[in-house]
Amino acid sequence: MSFPDPIQVFKTEAAELLEQIETGLLDLTYDLTNKDQIDAVFRGLHTLKGSGAMFGFDALAAFTHHCETAFDRVRKGEVTATEELISVVLEAKDHMRALVENPNAEHDAVSTRLLADLHRAVEALDKAGAAPAKASGPKETLWRIRFGLPRNAMANGTNPLGLLDELRDLGPCKIRADLSDIPALDALTPSDLYISWHVEVTTAQPKSMIEDVFIFVMDEMQIEITAIDAGKAAAPAPVPAPQKAAAPAAAAPVVEAPKPVVQETASVPAVRDTSAAAASATDPKQNRAAESVRVPAERLDELMDRVGELVIAQSRLRQLAGRNADIQLRAVSEDIERLSGELRDTMMVLRMVPVATLFGRFRRLVHDLARETGKVIELITEGETTEVDKTVIERLADPLVHLVRNSVDHGLETPEMRRAAGKQEAGKVILSARQASGEVIITIKDDGRGIDRDRVRAKAESSGLIQPNAALTDQEIFQLIFQPGFSTAQTVTNLSGRGVGMDVVKRTIDALRGTIEVASFPGEGSEISLRIPLTLAIIEGLLVRVGGGRYVIPLSAVEECLELSLEEDLRSRGRSFISLRDSLVPFIRLRDLFHTGTKPDPYQKVVVISTGSERVGLVVDQIIGDHQTVIKSMSKLHHDVATFSGATILGDGSVALILDVVHLVAAGQQQEAQMRIAG
Repeated sequence: MSFPDPIQVFKTEAAELLEQIETGLLDLTYDLTNKDQIDAVFRGLHTLKGSGAMFGFDALAAFTHHCETAFDRVRKGEVTATEELISVVLEAKDHMRALVENPNAEHDAVSTRLLADLHRAVEALDKAGAAPAKASGPKETLWRIRFGLPRNAMANGTNPLGLLDELRDLGPCKIRADLSDIPALDALTPSDLYISWHVEVTTAQPKSMIEDVFIFVMDEMQIEITAIDAGKAAAPAPVPAPQKAAAPAAAAPVVEAPKPVVQETASVPAVRDTSAAAASATDPKQNRAAESVRVPAERLDELMDRVGELVIAQSRLRQLAGRNADIQLRAVSEDIERLSGELRDTMMVLRMVPVATLFGRFRRLVHDLARETGKVIELITEGETTEVDKTVIERLADPLVHLVRNSVDHGLETPEMRRAAGKQEAGKVILSARQASGEVIITIKDDGRGIDRDRVRAKAESSGLIQPNAALTDQEIFQLIFQPGFSTAQTVTNLSGRGVGMDVVKRTIDALRGTIEVASFPGEGSEISLRIPLTLAIIEGLLVRVGGGRYVIPLSAVEECLELSLEEDLRSRGRSFISLRDSLVPFIRLRDLFHTGTKPDPYQKVVVISTGSERVGLVVDQIIGDHQTVIKSMSKLHHDVATFSGATILGDGSVALILDVVHLVAAGQQQEAQMRIAG
């Protein structure tokens, strides 16, 4: 059995702490006096510093200490938070990430520059004047702490003297050691810990700060934290804290010799709260419900592959059972089909991630873009609970970055221009997500100047992308902005203007089998919608036959199926339209598209598919039925074949190609447009 690498575990935990710190800092920009957010940022920095030192990331711990000290002054009311301080700490947070990911690299120059910026920001706060005196701050409270670590704590790398040092940092502290559990010398194991401690600390900090001292050992230790009457806070005589620079052994003088037996240790509970401990002890299910397991993403991918192979094997078993008259075999096949379906659904849920994890990244991006461009920007997110396959989330990050940067740089006007146009000074960028059938629709909307249609057309004509005076719809013109190297920017900035960003967006969305829709109104803003499949692993498909080959149509795109007789097929030659509830829908004969060379069946079927508001019919020879489709990527030799988005393995071992719905709908609409032009 392999155990997780502790350094890798720390890096994962540090990444989460850094995200929490960034979130707290960005929340502070809306309310610089929010004490809860100030405390949250401080606790995050404090925990990161302590855990970094514990795992040997000394450079990280030393650098983080300076940021922690600055926020400690804000937390104590000595200075007030400013946007400049938050911006400096945000940049420092990025440097902390670099110190975590690559601790052995050369970071001294960056560290020195950032610490100088931090020092200047704090000096500016001092010159601006301090906050109200400490006397108006929270009242000091006497806390009584009793704790004992597991026997193997020191063998696992925990230094109890470090915990005592952190408690002394909170305020005047009195420490007693309980030596009653130390065994006789012949029964003593040198690496085991037999001592527990009784601590009394007087501090203005809340209970959560005391708990943070033990955050990495809390689950395995015994601890009780009790608040004593505030009037008694002055009663205990504090023990002077030693110098922090002293060696660990120097901490020994602060430990007073206790009495041989301390009866109070018997009442120490096993968790933070006594009532919670009792409830947990009587309800083991509650303990299990609160547990969570961290699983590497590659293991989920591997498990998904196994589930896919199981679905293929189940499909083969169902085929064999259908040809066999054995009732028991059919019953087993049905059970396996039910279980594999449930396992597939469970696996899909495990892979689903809320888009909030994606949208959260853009708060920092918009904050930095606002400072760089001098624009006032308000980021609004909607539908953050919408869930998408984790693979889709990972691949959507870069396209959305380009779209948001373009909205800020090209779309939103400066505050002066917005006021002159009668708009609010703050421009809005709205990120929204919603689920529609088997797709998720992600929209990036702004209330800026909009896309200049005439300018896009002129640029496209001068670049040779379209013929002069060509008849194009607004949607076709707007799609030109996704062409490689296309840009209407008069000047190239570090944000945009080179014509490569939107090309990346288009290629990525096409690779995800998605579509892009653009809408824009002069003076009102633009809206770009991305329609993306919910998953790239297993889908429900409709298995059809065209000639001698079998193909899969994603079931989420299928609207309905119609019958097309041979006579109707002959009558429709030359126009390829069917009338569907008072509307004409173009259709494509897949037999002709694939050059099967076979005669059509007497009763062909038309499968009507759609993407958004666009529809097209696909003429097939036979509809076989629904099929659980495990998506396999096309080989490098065939990945450019536009008509197909992948392949799957059927129950008999043969391969069926998965039709690219987006491409076929676009082809149908192009066919319709050509026929209308021809009259």
